[in-house]
Amino acid sequence: MASRGIPLDTSAVVSTVLEGILYGFSVLMFMGTIWALTYKRRIKDVNYTNAVVAVLLLILSTAHMVVDIIRIEEGLVTYRDTFPGGPPAFFADVAQNTFVNKNLIYTLQTMLGDGIVIYRCYVVWQSIWVIVIPSVLWFGSTVSGFFAVRSVSQATTEAGNIFAKATGEWITTFYALTLATNLSASVFLAYRIWMVERSVSAIRATKSSMMPILRVLVDAAVLYSVALFSALVCFVEWNDGQYIVLDMIMPIISITFYMVIIRIAINKNTHSYLSTAHGGTTNEMAGGISRRYHLKPLKVHISQLTHTDNTSVCGTVNQDQPSTKAESVEVGSCAV
Repeated sequence: MASRGIPLDTSAVVSTVLEGILYGFSVLMFMGTIWALTYKRRIKDVNYTNAVVAVLLLILSTAHMVVDIIRIEEGLVTYRDTFPGGPPAFFADVAQNTFVNKNLIYTLQTMLGDGIVIYRCYVVWQSIWVIVIPSVLWFGSTVSGFFAVRSVSQATTEAGNIFAKATGEWITTFYALTLATNLSASVFLAYRIWMVERSVSAIRATKSSMMPILRVLVDAAVLYSVALFSALVCFVEWNDGQYIVLDMIMPIISITFYMVIIRIAINKNTHSYLSTAHGGTTNEMAGGISRRYHLKPLKVHISQLTHTDNTSVCGTVNQDQPSTKAESVEVGSCAV
């Protein structure tokens, strides 16, 4: 079965151009991310995990972009008249160093992007059991990804056909496991935030909400999943359009990470402005999940039983106190 789609030299140019456009957009979002992580913050308050991941994603995206430009230059200029079969044959050769290197970078970018989603899921749930399934899938995608790169680098007789069995099985497995990893971790993360939002909506005194963050998490997951699913379908159908989608996924991984950080910062700054305007303060929930809700004062009924000179006196004292629970609390006490 021969591959279908646009010629490989054309797809190489188109994919590099589209990747360059998305890369430029991701650089702007990287700047916004660094601003969101450092603006009006003391050094000790900066989230260094997110900052390091943001920098690594930029480095990997830049490296992939540079390798793509070198590959275009080699295929269309340097070896245009000397490579057997011309530019189409050059871009079809999966054993070329530039192709192996760009796929290695893509694998590292994917592992980093999926890993941070799993980390967010753990931070929100505070439970290792929730991330067992995504972690197993992540490990499987990591193994299959590096075996895919290895099979590509060692391709000989079928170097001109990336869909051959030796390379195709590993690449298909990598795409499928990566898609499953991202979807599972994103669903767990979104579900937890939705649960928290629903539980505090009845007792929240301000209009602050976590729904904008939930929406951007869902948008990021859908954007990445659709791109990845498209690449998987193209590869299974032996369509050369998978090269275009694959190059576009690189900056998309960075963009989906940056957009979440920026949206959280916008939501936090908006809440801080509203709190200052209304003279309010910010309370922290007992679970440490949210720091953006004012809780309404709740009436606490305290029943007291006092025993004096063989006479029992019962009374009830009503106090208005702030509480982090959604229901009234009844506390029994006995003084003898």
